[in-house]
Amino acid sequence: MTSMNTQRFDDVTTGDTLPELSIPITVALITAGAIATRDYFPGHHDKDAARELGSPHIFMNILTTNGLVQRFVEGWAGPEARLGSLKIKLGAPNYPGDTMTFNGEVVSRDDSNRTVEVAIQGLNSMGKHVTGTVGVALP
Repeated sequence: MTSMNTQRFDDVTTGDTLPELSIPITVALITAGAIATRDYFPGHHDKDAARELGSPHIFMNILTTNGLVQRFVEGWAGPEARLGSLKIKLGAPNYPGDTMTFNGEVVSRDDSNRTVEVAIQGLNSMGKHVTGTVGVALP
């Protein structure tokens, strides 16, 4: 769910939590994300090829995950915010039929730049799919 309001720097404090966001992981999401990012690696769209690699099904690419992290943080921050640094690390793969649930917390503030750093994680049934931090400039 996207917020129509923008978070204001003066109203955000360290320790604030972002509303959870659950994303159903589907074949369409994984395949479309790979194609949209021009990642034609067979493990992202061909179930037989993924199985030959030892995977039970196709799996999400990092660029799709990156876009979903951006969606999560921007949905909280609002349309007037600007994302800055985005640093992520992948863990457990995202396979079709699972759900990834994002949560996040404001971990620091920089008064001189009116920015906050948000720590995020996206969890699926196997554990942490993605962890990282996102810098956000707020009005």
